[in-house]
Amino acid sequence: MLVIVAPGQGSQTAGFLRPWLADSTLAARLEWLGAVAGLDLAHYGTDADDDSIRDTRIAQPLLVATGLVAALELFPRPAEAFPTVGAVTGHSVGEITAAAGARVISAEQAMVLVRERGKAMAEASATTPTGMTAVLGGDRDEVLAAIKEHDLTPANDNGPGQIVAAGTLEQLEAFAAAPPAKAKLRPLSVAGAFHSSHMAPAVEHVTRLSRSVSVHEARTPFISNADGSVVRDGREVLTKIVGQIARPVRWDLCLETMSESGVTGILELPPAGTLTGIAKRYFRGATPPVETFALNEPDQIDEARAFAEKHGAA
Repeated sequence: MLVIVAPGQGSQTAGFLRPWLADSTLAARLEWLGAVAGLDLAHYGTDADDDSIRDTRIAQPLLVATGLVAALELFPRPAEAFPTVGAVTGHSVGEITAAAGARVISAEQAMVLVRERGKAMAEASATTPTGMTAVLGGDRDEVLAAIKEHDLTPANDNGPGQIVAAGTLEQLEAFAAAPPAKAKLRPLSVAGAFHSSHMAPAVEHVTRLSRSVSVHEARTPFISNADGSVVRDGREVLTKIVGQIARPVRWDLCLETMSESGVTGILELPPAGTLTGIAKRYFRGATPPVETFALNEPDQIDEARAFAEKHGAA
């Protein structure tokens, strides 16, 4: 069984789109999506520095557009791909990429939604100084207890050994002063406490807009970050995506669902590496083994198609 996954904010690096834009067709597709979002995505994906593309208002549309362009290159005839792909999902904003890939929403709808999502989350982040800290290692129960003790939110539960705490900077400083035993803390370079109650204003804004979005039943099963459930109803998919802005990302439950569904291959859309890395740790020693493929350059497309065909038939 093949699962296609789309990465979330933080996976982008300066110049990562340069090899893709060497192809005029791919460049034209990105230009169109950038026009919908009102951003020069080619510039941000090639010449802009890391600080510029760290901006939530830039990073989120850039990531979704990249995933959509790569997915269409991987599957030029999407209708033929639906029987091949066992499920789709994405981490955080990657869910919008996945929803478009499953044909719940169009590419243009995806770009409008992510544009407004990025703006709203940036505005919500500006109201109170907040942030996020990755907790690596330690006993899971002790880590969660420490996060709760400091009134923080376990905003990203990425599976064994990696939970991200979100809250005010004061809360995070107190947490850093008394970390869980045997755990390492790594402050993240993000604008605010994503996937926590601090993002409630963004949910309100995007919810209003989403009511006017026409949706379709998912052509491919969609695995939700909210609880790892498999969703096909288009309105439910969109509702979960919007609500998830202020709710924790339960990537651990998405991985459980993949495992229970019999996944044998996980292909990550660009900029790839983060989610395949998590999957390698999670599925280490699994029987049968679960293979991963990190798609980062157009030169890998033929190999990626072979990987998809191999696991799509499993």
